[in-house]
Amino acid sequence: MGVLENKARARLFYKYLSKVYDTINPFIWNDEMRDEALELLDIQPDDQVLDVGCGTGFATQGLLQYTENVHGLDQSIHQMQKAFKKFGKNDQVRFYRGDAERLPFKDNSFDVIWSSGSIEYWPSPVDALVEFRRVVKPGHNVLVVGPDYPRTTAMQKVADSIMLFYDAEEADRMFEEAGFVDIEHHIQQAYPGSPKAITTIARAPDE
Repeated sequence: MGVLENKARARLFYKYLSKVYDTINPFIWNDEMRDEALELLDIQPDDQVLDVGCGTGFATQGLLQYTENVHGLDQSIHQMQKAFKKFGKNDQVRFYRGDAERLPFKDNSFDVIWSSGSIEYWPSPVDALVEFRRVVKPGHNVLVVGPDYPRTTAMQKVADSIMLFYDAEEADRMFEEAGFVDIEHHIQQAYPGSPKAITTIARAPDE
């Protein structure tokens, strides 16, 4: 388990990263990548959408282009304070401070669940995905963006020491274990040589 796959350390990490997050983020996960991922989801204007690990609201901003019913959840108050300045605490978006592994919502609450740049910090990714399946409506989609596993042994060792990096095979295992079906993956990259993201879309089974 990587050093940042610990909730307390991750919160401390984001306390400081939040100051420069919006400046650094575009070099790894930019508007074009976000918008390309959003096109994979058939979000309707009346859909209720949950953004897990919403951070400063970068993905939230994209989701608002599709629906006004966006809910953002994050464990870092420092990241969320940046989002509050953009959207208000309960104006454009309803925000919740919470844990991906224990979502504070009723079963079948959302039409879509989105999560980008968050799974790599979850100590128990499958537990969080089980929660996703619980709160998303049957037959509806979730989309998760995480860091693609490096291809070289040296970089793999570095990646494993920091946080969760995974490939399509491992993503299949996690999503299948959580009970999802129709799992597909897309590799995204900001520019040649930059870190790659693995974007997974999966469907909760019909009842």
